Amino acid sequence: MTTVHDTDARIDRTNDEVLLFDMDGVILEGWGTEAVVHSRALEDVLDERDMRVTGDLRRPLETHEYDDDFRAACEELGVDPAAFYRAREERSAKRSVERLAAGTRRLCPDVDALDELTEHASVGLVSNNYDPTVAFVVDHFRLDAFSFVRGRDLGAAGFRRRKPNPHYLNEALEALDASGGLYVGDRATDIIAAERAGLDGVFVRREHNASLELDVEPTVEIGSLHELVPLVRGR
Repeated sequence: MTTVHDTDARIDRTNDEVLLFDMDGVILEGWGTEAVVHSRALEDVLDERDMRVTGDLRRPLETHEYDDDFRAACEELGVDPAAFYRAREERSAKRSVERLAAGTRRLCPDVDALDELTEHASVGLVSNNYDPTVAFVVDHFRLDAFSFVRGRDLGAAGFRRRKPNPHYLNEALEALDASGGLYVGDRATDIIAAERAGLDGVFVRREHNASLELDVEPTVEIGSLHELVPLVRGR
């Protein structure tokens, strides 16, 4: 693994015009949407449908997963799993935006590196977080550096297209007319998705993942977004 602390570190590629970022933990502080958001979103949906669910049946309905347990719980309740999941996600996205508007999370302190990075590459944001939430973050924090912004679609299809599925990274490459470049993330799934999309995976080490042991090898590991500058400068 190459690190940008080495003065001669460079990534050898023929197309480096695109630089893509994950959002949660990379641009925005924190791992992602808090669990309480999904729990309260479930309450919203249940109230709207005049339903009451408790105990073991409730737990799989208030996670972010669209899995066998979620579908089984829906079937036991006699509701369509895909429709119920979509409704729950719509409320989760709404509540996550409300929490962000209230100031519950901040930008990572090294996001100011984007100003210099945009001088050398097209910059995009691709996240597993909800598309309405990602759009709100960009607008709320005035992140004008991004030429492309994409979160995952609400509902079961969006859940299946999350990283490590490269679906949304491929969408970004097409939109930016690029065939290669860098993807910066803070999880193993980011590095896997980058590789599947033909991108070099950059792993950023933060406080929340300082002790994380990766089971996949990133192209580069960094400790600050400012360390990206020598990788893209002068291409």
